Amino acid sequence: MKAGDSSGALTEPVAPVRSRFFISMALSNLAIWMAFFAPIQILLAQQMEVLAPMHKESALGWVTGIGALVSLFANPLFGAWSDRTVSRFGRRHPWNIGGALVGALALVVLGQQHTLPGIMLWWCVVQFALNAMLAALSAEVPDQVPVTQRAVCSAWVGVTQPLGVVAGALLVTLLAHDIAQGYLLVAVVLVLCALPFVGLVRDSPLRRDERPAWNARAFLRGFWISPREYPDFAWAWATRFLINLGNAIGTLYMLYFLHDRLHYEQLFPGKTSADGLLIVVTVYTAGVLVGAFAGGVLSDRSGRRKIHVILSSVVMTVAALMLMPPPTWLLVLAAAAVLGLGYGIYVAVDQALITQVLPLATDRGKDLGIINIANSAPQVVAPAIAAILVTRLGGYPGLYLATAAFTLLGGVLVRRIRNVP
Repeated sequence: MKAGDSSGALTEPVAPVRSRFFISMALSNLAIWMAFFAPIQILLAQQMEVLAPMHKESALGWVTGIGALVSLFANPLFGAWSDRTVSRFGRRHPWNIGGALVGALALVVLGQQHTLPGIMLWWCVVQFALNAMLAALSAEVPDQVPVTQRAVCSAWVGVTQPLGVVAGALLVTLLAHDIAQGYLLVAVVLVLCALPFVGLVRDSPLRRDERPAWNARAFLRGFWISPREYPDFAWAWATRFLINLGNAIGTLYMLYFLHDRLHYEQLFPGKTSADGLLIVVTVYTAGVLVGAFAGGVLSDRSGRRKIHVILSSVVMTVAALMLMPPPTWLLVLAAAAVLGLGYGIYVAVDQALITQVLPLATDRGKDLGIINIANSAPQVVAPAIAAILVTRLGGYPGLYLATAAFTLLGGVLVRRIRNVP
């Protein structure tokens, strides 16, 4: 194949994308995060309260931890498979819409489960499907968005995660009358929000002669990126892992924290801890939005990334320490706002930093999948760590001390990155 004969699937994008690309991609990402967090924050927690009220923390930890373990492998695997997909619909769209449909079905079945193995099995299926979508959507950015628009695209995508937490909580707390209906609503929204991107955005097909010959060993070797050869990539991965680990530990048991430590129902008779969680998540999200836009503007103007990551880790550490003493409702809201502010700064700057340490432009889809392991891996270990801390090592004060330690360490390690200011 001669130079210049490659299809649009492999050429560097130069044509500007339109607003419908940003909006429809953000909508798809919003649905993914709703489908992730509505179960983790509320629906799975409620199922565990019914199934194992005396051991709900441990049961929730097992389910979410094993689901996150599935995510750990699924995201880079689906990213690599989508790189090789040949179809008239393109490389990414089949995984995007297929993941939405399978994920929706799995969510509906999950809502009908009444045993721990059944819940665990179908949550793992949900994780597989959602990670197929997420991998495909992440790769669409380097596939279709020119460099001059990627920061704008990252901003659109970045705000969908905190908004997905709020939207998912609103959906299942205000509109659903029971757990099964909550899952059904999330499933319907997942499919409806995935359709616009697939319908409005063209995904350039990959020609069969452009797909490399299959070699299992080479395929598997591609998932290893040597820290010795690419140390900046390794340190960026470690920073993301630790900050996400701290965030996961600090937020996993918030529903139980409001019920068991703050005693929210006693403070506000007639209200439930789920109502309180919705308020906390809303305040947190407002902080994320403020931090993201402010941090993004400041970082772009100065061209500096690391100092903003360090600042974000310090702010989140302060938020965790605020929750160690006996809490009041106002203190919890203040801590949520501070945590959101710090995490927003981090989200805005982290993706820009990551794009500056990717090893090879030709492997962006796979490499982004490997980076995404630093998002999902904390979900594997956080439940186990959090359960031990809450039940055996200091309760909630110990939990938030660990949150502060992991978060601050992540900020310290970013200083090891050399080729990004």
